[in-house]
Amino acid sequence: MISLEDLEGLEEEEQDSNITDNPEPMGEDDSDRLLSHWQAVASTHQVSVPTEMMGPIQEMTRNNQQREPVPFVAISCQEKMGEVMYEERVYPAGKWACVTRGEELYEQSISMSFMKLMRFICKENSAGRHLGMTVPVVSTIHMMEDGKTFAKDVLTGFYLPAEFQNDPPQPSDSDIVIMHRDPVRVLSRTFFGTTTEETVTRQIELLWEMVGLSEDVMSDYYMVAVYENPSVSRRRNEIWFIRRNP
Repeated sequence: MISLEDLEGLEEEEQDSNITDNPEPMGEDDSDRLLSHWQAVASTHQVSVPTEMMGPIQEMTRNNQQREPVPFVAISCQEKMGEVMYEERVYPAGKWACVTRGEELYEQSISMSFMKLMRFICKENSAGRHLGMTVPVVSTIHMMEDGKTFAKDVLTGFYLPAEFQNDPPQPSDSDIVIMHRDPVRVLSRTFFGTTTEETVTRQIELLWEMVGLSEDVMSDYYMVAVYENPSVSRRRNEIWFIRRNP
């Protein structure tokens, strides 16, 4: 889970954007440039993209516009001078494919988890087929006792498309676990750009300023929802606070 905002100086940015927007089959040169592009982006978060990721990257690029939203019910919307400050929603119970990583950096953990999930989505599963993409991909952050530092282990989850909810395909990778997750009631605020520990911490602080202290809202863990793939320069994200009673 990485962003092109880290590559504003990359000379081939415009060309790479053209590649990621093109649904047609790619030639060898385009494929090489696309892989190089992902590797360059990943390097800014101290993550490497192996060459065997080329297949999933191409598959995700071709299917970039076909994304199924994770279902939810809107509860309320808080606005100020016509601007949406945050929304309250309920997400129903469902099955998610999840990976837990505990790398040195938060952004390393979510990046490496997402690469595993990409391979699962792109045919490395018992169905032997591309499963289709759902959005958002959601990462769960637990806080240390100081309430400010992220715990190392981060769980990143991909909501299974509707057609697989009752009969989930099994992953080839033993690090991926199919989990049933209970309903969750969230306070959601949108932000754009990178999702590093620094930017996410700032978003947590901003939302607390808006919500105010409340015993009904969890303060020991949060969720980060990401809506676009790593090729999008101004990626849409959300920070989620969790209500104790869904």
